[in-house]
Amino acid sequence: MIQYQKKNVTVFQSSLYMTTSAVIETDEAVIMTDPNWLPVEVDGIQKYVESILGSKQLYIIYTHNDYDHIIGAGAFQNAIVIASEAFAHYPDKEKIVQQNRDFDEARYLERNYEHIYPKVDVVVTHDEQKLEIGEVTLTFYLSPGHTDDGIFTVVEPYGVFLSGDYLSDVEFPFITGSYRDYVRTIQKAEMTFDRFDIQLHVPGHGRTTEDEREMDSRLDFSKHYLEQLPKEDDGLKAHMQEKFTFFNFMSGVHDDNKKVAQRELEK
Repeated sequence: MIQYQKKNVTVFQSSLYMTTSAVIETDEAVIMTDPNWLPVEVDGIQKYVESILGSKQLYIIYTHNDYDHIIGAGAFQNAIVIASEAFAHYPDKEKIVQQNRDFDEARYLERNYEHIYPKVDVVVTHDEQKLEIGEVTLTFYLSPGHTDDGIFTVVEPYGVFLSGDYLSDVEFPFITGSYRDYVRTIQKAEMTFDRFDIQLHVPGHGRTTEDEREMDSRLDFSKHYLEQLPKEDDGLKAHMQEKFTFFNFMSGVHDDNKKVAQRELEK
């Protein structure tokens, strides 16, 4: 499951949708994102965390509340949970928990924990909100667009950027929130790369990278995609068929994205 491991950062990758869970070990804590997907995968992450945790405190950053990103929450109920205000006050928590139950039932999956919607201990309410954990500083930015409740996190002094479901190398932008919000969030991402010395980018789906040119490429593509999306241009779709291995499966999302963008811009 280990996609990336260097120094104090380990990134696990699920067999499903190349979904990632980052684990960052510091002198005083272990900081993790979005434990997922399959029972054996969550169990593997849990065993690894237990092997390095000792007397340290475990923190979990939930990048957003899509059910695949909280599906492992019940296995880590002693963690301090960090998420956005919109995540904390989501009005239909039971709906997302039921999606997890339905996922397992449809696949005959059994887990050694109950599905839960995480109770948020540290609520992110505004951009540049900070949390200091010993020598480490977490800086948060609200990132609506993919969903309404997303957050970015920068982990200093390590230069780690945890972007959730943005800036993937295997997915184009998925807009289930607002097109305009998504555009503003990508602008925040660009500002984040300019403001911080980002050494490592961990997307919610796809490959972790240390390559600055690859980070720039992901950002540039998202900007280009959002700019071209509202236009009646089949060239964008053809380009994505070449760029993304799994585009045929995702093509309906692109069509829905276009409808969202055009509808918002017509108002």
